[in-house]
Amino acid sequence: MRSARETVETDQEPRERGTQDRVARYKRTFLAYLSLTKPRVVELLLVVTAPTMILATGGLPDLWLVVATLIGGALSAGSAGAFNCYLDRDIDRLMNRTQGRPLVTGELTDRQALVFAWVLGAISIAWLWLFTNWVAAALSLGAILLYVVFYTMILKRRTAQNIVWGGVAGCMPVLIGWAAVTGDLSWPPFILFLIIFLWTPPHYWPLSMKYRDDYQAAGVPMLAVVRGRAQVGLQVILYAWATVACSLLLIPIAGMGIVYTVVASASGAWFIFETHRLYNLTIRHEKVSPMRVFHGSIAYLTLVFVAVGVDPLLPF
Repeated sequence: MRSARETVETDQEPRERGTQDRVARYKRTFLAYLSLTKPRVVELLLVVTAPTMILATGGLPDLWLVVATLIGGALSAGSAGAFNCYLDRDIDRLMNRTQGRPLVTGELTDRQALVFAWVLGAISIAWLWLFTNWVAAALSLGAILLYVVFYTMILKRRTAQNIVWGGVAGCMPVLIGWAAVTGDLSWPPFILFLIIFLWTPPHYWPLSMKYRDDYQAAGVPMLAVVRGRAQVGLQVILYAWATVACSLLLIPIAGMGIVYTVVASASGAWFIFETHRLYNLTIRHEKVSPMRVFHGSIAYLTLVFVAVGVDPLLPF
């Protein structure tokens, strides 16, 4: 016969396993919802928002205002990402790069994703209206509509210029951050807007070079699909030069100091060098590493906006 202690231990084992299974299931579901928001994109968007707010203030802005704006911006970007995952679920099933997304694996249902996207979007707009101002909230709504309707529903599957004009949505965080501080817009945030607008193609087109077969299989006319590698490389160079030139316009327009000038110039020269390297390798039909430019573009934009945030805090 089993002792009382053995009986209790035996009865506890199924309960413990059941608890562990529930915790694991809740964790998977949480991570699936988080994946819908495209957190890496959200992280990059937030990197440009806080420095913009510092520049708008001319010093350190109110901490709560920064936190509130970043939360609202994250919710807004997350909503747009979730809508994108819902609308693109058919082509995500055809691309190796996206086959781990929760609507492809079945971790979440289509209805769950759509409800989540709507709720997140509504909360983001209400949050920004309540804790910042109506201008920032309206710009947030505009960013969601631009990404979901203009890019995902209209441009993405119809034109090779999809990422150029669709990238407008990714520029909106600087306008939102500026408006959260000032309640209006002026020339400096539009220069920051143009920097990100011009930066988006040389950031994203190298990625499309690497995953060209994926986009071709899904019927998405990315530039790398409809044009040769050399043409893509040339376009990347042209947009990189335009990006760096635009970044230097901020010096006279926003009165930037020596720190921003040095960082924008040096990192810009490096960014341009990497794009020329990519192009030279493609025209010589040598092995290329487009992801080197992709990751380098992220480093470049991060350095520029760190300088945007640091420069106003220095006495020179």
